[in-house]
Amino acid sequence: MLTIAALYHFTRFDDPAALRGPLLDQCTAHGVKGSLLLAREGVNGTIAGPRAGIDAVLAHLRALPGCAALEHKESHAEAMPFGRMKVKLKREIVTMGQPDVDPTARVGSYLSPAEWNELIASEDVALIDTRNDYEVAIGTFKGAIDPDIRTFRDFPRWWEENRAKFQGRRIAMFCTGGIRCEKSTNYLLGLGENEVYHLKGGILKYLEDMPPETSLWDGECYVFDGRVSVGHGLVPGQYDSCHACRRPLSAEDKLRPEYERGCQCHQCVSEYTDEDRARFRERQRQMDLAEARGERHFAG
Repeated sequence: MLTIAALYHFTRFDDPAALRGPLLDQCTAHGVKGSLLLAREGVNGTIAGPRAGIDAVLAHLRALPGCAALEHKESHAEAMPFGRMKVKLKREIVTMGQPDVDPTARVGSYLSPAEWNELIASEDVALIDTRNDYEVAIGTFKGAIDPDIRTFRDFPRWWEENRAKFQGRRIAMFCTGGIRCEKSTNYLLGLGENEVYHLKGGILKYLEDMPPETSLWDGECYVFDGRVSVGHGLVPGQYDSCHACRRPLSAEDKLRPEYERGCQCHQCVSEYTDEDRARFRERQRQMDLAEARGERHFAG
């Protein structure tokens, strides 16, 4: 059984590039795979590996400047959900495109899963899902508002266009692991909103802690690894993913005429060129060959 650790931490890195090599070496040396992002504002990502390897990488991360208080959320899987280890340098660890947003200055009020259930049952609360449209499509909290955004960068524009609808209401926002809400709550506070709340630890913490019989969650939660989705108790869900666009697919979606394994689905059928399709088909061919040899292709 492998341990999966989802993590993020906002802090100031003066030279993220200098941290990349040692962090990648630490992951590789301990058999850890996944994806980590480094930026001047901190670190974000999900990794998987043996228990001892995850512990070693987390210890390395917590020894970085300002990261002693770094928190993470754990789940488990029988098979490695990542093909390789990537440590990337980015402008932001979650892209919002708002240079004045600073989660280290202030954020909304954190709520535990139990406190969250109580708050979102109130009629004066606007419950907003800050995730992308394809994530919301497979699961969200009952009664949540879907901004219908393609990327988190679209959220500020959506808020400006719709903020009048929420005048006089308390705002409750949530996302997968909590990182987007660190930025979105700071953004709203900076615009003058007073009562802004977010779910501590995000949906993943809620699904880990909240018993299904008292849960207000409906569906599954999309995750950015080979599991594709998880349910209560963070057990792997029922969704697969399109290897072209990475959006989640149900068993019914794969029966649609637009679906071609490894190449396209009904959600991305008009989004790629013929050259893209040819590249996707060749990638799928290489993955099938690797599987026949009992190996795993890195893109899988």
